[in-house]
Amino acid sequence: MPELPIYLDYHATTPVDPRVADAMVPYFTERFGNASSRHHAFGWAARDAVSAARRQIAELIGADSREICFTSGATESDNLAVRGIVNAESRRPLHVVTMTTEHHAVLDPCRRLEREGVEVTYVAPRPDGLCDVADIERALLPHTRLVSIMAANNEVGVLQPIARIAELTRPRGIVLHTDAAQAVGKVPVDVGELGVDLLSATAHKLYGPKGIGVLYVRRRRPRLAIEPLLDGGGHEQGLRSGTLNVPGIVGFGAAAVICRTEMQREAERVGELRDRLLAGLTEGVGGVTVNGSTTARLPHNLNVSFDWLEGESLLVGRRVHLSEPRAVARAASHWCARRTRAGIAPLRAGAVDDRERGRLRHREGDQPGEPAPAAVAGGPGFLTAPRAIGYTGGTSTRTR
Repeated sequence: MPELPIYLDYHATTPVDPRVADAMVPYFTERFGNASSRHHAFGWAARDAVSAARRQIAELIGADSREICFTSGATESDNLAVRGIVNAESRRPLHVVTMTTEHHAVLDPCRRLEREGVEVTYVAPRPDGLCDVADIERALLPHTRLVSIMAANNEVGVLQPIARIAELTRPRGIVLHTDAAQAVGKVPVDVGELGVDLLSATAHKLYGPKGIGVLYVRRRRPRLAIEPLLDGGGHEQGLRSGTLNVPGIVGFGAAAVICRTEMQREAERVGELRDRLLAGLTEGVGGVTVNGSTTARLPHNLNVSFDWLEGESLLVGRRVHLSEPRAVARAASHWCARRTRAGIAPLRAGAVDDRERGRLRHREGDQPGEPAPAAVAGGPGFLTAPRAIGYTGGTSTRTR
């Protein structure tokens, strides 16, 4: 079997930590009970495991365990937050504020709400990818019900000023939701300090299994009214019906415990690798621009543009070499954007279309060895390929 390439796309997903997998295995086999089965030991064991994981996840984000609602992932959590809050309101008109750089799991529900008569304002970011809090404030209307801003961008990795936005929404009685899928487990996240009412997260971004996520729902007065997306059993305090994914929940809890104990050390480690990768690219290639804020940023994120180079072309040029020992797996954009051929809004907002076409997203993670420096020094053509690949924009063709 050929050796797999170096993986630099940890924004897309992460491998399951072996310790997480070990914690999950018993709940596929001997402890296979349904957590809703109340009359025998199999159900009790599953119920207790779910309760323990709920506490572990709550501790990671500074929440009460009763505020954790399990879902199938961040996409469902985002939909439950955005559509659930709006659909629970009988009064009209209603207004929602979000950003153009949100994940499609927020943008698409907002567009659906628009078709149903809800007014939505899409605030554009600054050229560095960060939102201007003053722009958020100007967007608020007397009938604004919800503001949804992601905590950490899944493309350029910028950390949005959620706590400052909460200072605007809380006095006005506006619900604040944040998609924190890329932040939880990577940087400290405390729902109390952020001041959010709703927070989405998913296990597979933090070395847990795919198919399990959570929506944090604030219980403090006044209690939020949310219309569930699914009916059929009233699980999760009536918010999300369906048999609980016990192995996945146990895995999420185990990953949360690991993140609490290792997050700071791991952030420092991958941050150093990220900086070494950038230094190697800058010295070896030239014409490299970092996209997004260089200060308010995830420690493991690097999103760069190469002058007059299409990032997708570089990846296509390397696909036939993935069996090479030092090949690199990375992304030109996240899959949900590529699906519609959409570019990244922070770059478009900054009027840097050529940079947008020539960007690559790198996200280092917990992989044996030192993947970032290896990517620079490694596979044949990694540094020379950018100078050989043409870029086609409009009616002109340019090469370097």
